[in-house]
Amino acid sequence: MPKRPSIDGILVAQVTDLHIGFDRDNPHEMNVRRLNQAIDQLNAMRPKPSLLLVTGDLVERGDEDLDAYRHMVALVARWEGPVLWAIGNHDGRDGFRAVLPNVPTDENGFIQYELDHGGVRWIVLDTLDPGRHGGMICEDRAAWLKKRLRQRKDVPTIIILHHPPVDTGIDWMSALPCEAWVQRLEEIVKPAKQVVGMIAGHVHRPIATSFAGKPLTVCASTAPWVALDLDDIDPKDPDGRPLILADAPAFALHYWNGQQLLTHFDVAGPHQVLASYDTTAMPMIRDFLAERGTG
Repeated sequence: MPKRPSIDGILVAQVTDLHIGFDRDNPHEMNVRRLNQAIDQLNAMRPKPSLLLVTGDLVERGDEDLDAYRHMVALVARWEGPVLWAIGNHDGRDGFRAVLPNVPTDENGFIQYELDHGGVRWIVLDTLDPGRHGGMICEDRAAWLKKRLRQRKDVPTIIILHHPPVDTGIDWMSALPCEAWVQRLEEIVKPAKQVVGMIAGHVHRPIATSFAGKPLTVCASTAPWVALDLDDIDPKDPDGRPLILADAPAFALHYWNGQQLLTHFDVAGPHQVLASYDTTAMPMIRDFLAERGTG
C-alpha cells in the first residue's frame, strides 16, 4: 500500500456566535449549556486541536452586560489550550477589553492583531460597526491590514473575521458586493498571494465559498442556528417561515497541511451510530486504504 506523504500539519478548532447572556441573569441558560457541549467535545478530541478560534458574538448585549463577558470567559477557559479571539456585532469593545485586557489592539483601538501558530500567520480583523448588524472595515482598519500584508509575504496567512464579506443567499444575513467595506477588503486581499484562506462566523450556518479568490469558510454557531431559506424575504410580509432552529451546537476543524486549508464541520453531542469499526468492517477499511494512490 502506498505510504501517505509525511506533511507536518496543524489542526485548529473554531466556535462562534456564543451569545452568552441571551437569557440574562440565568447562569444555566441554553447558550451556556450548548457552549459547554462543544468545549467538552473539543477537549476530548483525538488528535486534539492546538488552538481554538472564538470568532465573535461572544455575548448577547456587549454594550451593557459585563457580567455576561465574565461568564463567557470562564466558560471558554474550560478549553485546554490557547485561544484566539475576534469580536462581532453583538460585542462591545469596551466590555471585551475590560475582561480580556491582554488581547492586542491596533493603534486606533480596534481589536485586530496577528498571531504566529503552527507555521501560519493568523490575522484577526475587527469588523464591528456599533449599532449595525452588518460588518465594516473602515479606512483605518483597511490601512492596518494592508500594512500587515505587505510584510512577511512568504508566510502562509489566514484571515479571521466575524462577518463574511459575501452574499450568503440568506437575505438578512448577507453582505453585498456593492458595500464599500466589502470592496475595500477585496482590493486588499485579492493580490495577497500569501493569504491561503479566510474564516468567519456570524451566519449561524456552515458555509463554504470564496472571496477575492481565497477560500472562505463560515462556521455554524454554538447558539441556535439560522434556518436555511434561500427565498427572498419581504420586511413587510411576516410569512411565518422558520428563522431560528434548535439544531445541535456546532464547531469547525481547520487543518493546514502546509499546502492547503481543509475544513470539517460537525456538531457537539451524541450521534446516532449506524456502523462501528469492528471485525465485520475490517475488509472494507483494508480495501479502501489499499487502493489509495492507485487511481
